[in-house]
Amino acid sequence: MAGDRTSEARELARALDFWSGPVEPEPLTGGITNLNFRVCDGDAHFVVRIGEDIPVHQVLRFNELTANRAAFLAGIAPEVVHAAPGVIVTRFIQGETLTPERVRAPGFIERLVPVLQTCHRKVPQYLRGPVLTFWVFHVLRDYAARLREEASPHLSMLAGLMARAEKLEVAVGQIDLVFGHNDMLAANLLDDGTRIWMIDWEYAGFNSPLFDLANLASNNEFDDALERRLLSLYFDGPVGDDLWRRYSAMKVASLLRETMWSMVSELHSKVDFDYSAYTAENLQRFERAYQDFRNL
Repeated sequence: MAGDRTSEARELARALDFWSGPVEPEPLTGGITNLNFRVCDGDAHFVVRIGEDIPVHQVLRFNELTANRAAFLAGIAPEVVHAAPGVIVTRFIQGETLTPERVRAPGFIERLVPVLQTCHRKVPQYLRGPVLTFWVFHVLRDYAARLREEASPHLSMLAGLMARAEKLEVAVGQIDLVFGHNDMLAANLLDDGTRIWMIDWEYAGFNSPLFDLANLASNNEFDDALERRLLSLYFDGPVGDDLWRRYSAMKVASLLRETMWSMVSELHSKVDFDYSAYTAENLQRFERAYQDFRNL
């Protein structure tokens, strides 16, 4: 089944009327919800991203396209050179796809924080037309409703999870609204040796800066010292108890969102991926993080 999906996507990429001649798309690894291909067209190199709307995850491709175009103008994302229904073509960036180990390496977050600040503050200057908001607690409520309606095998734990989500939302408190990437996986960062690029804008939207910071730390397993360094760099000052608590609440919410994203994916995704195991792994991480938060 996964092979059929890849073959169909490759044919779609090959048939685009953007190319100057025959091309042979080569699959790129790393995506769970999308299929990506590298295409060489003469001397030029591109990435073709194949993915339809995913309403169950609030992914709408018009929003991804708008965000990617604005992020290019802000200098932090590859240029979009062609778009069609379910397809986005960007220029290929020759660089290193990062890993959590590289993100944690000494000196890296000093380079990354300015890129995050550009995303949050400069990208909105280039946005055109309607764009989405990504509020993690709305996403959690929507996921919970869907899991109830569709008789998820995790139904029995939903009430407890959402009760904790309510407490986390209160703890986050009032926010500063910025434009977030909202999917800060190491694989969504490229380093060309000169600058860091952000790719995969499908969850982009207006949000609190705390979400990208917490999501980055959680996805890449920062320790407390690195987290505090991250916050100090971003906010240009010491990390007080109030900021640390609000940030910690958002980090736990980020883990819960990843857990419930996987629960919904168990019901809906056609990708060949062990979502049940991914749910269990993230649920354990959430439980540990929530206990740490309670002990603050």
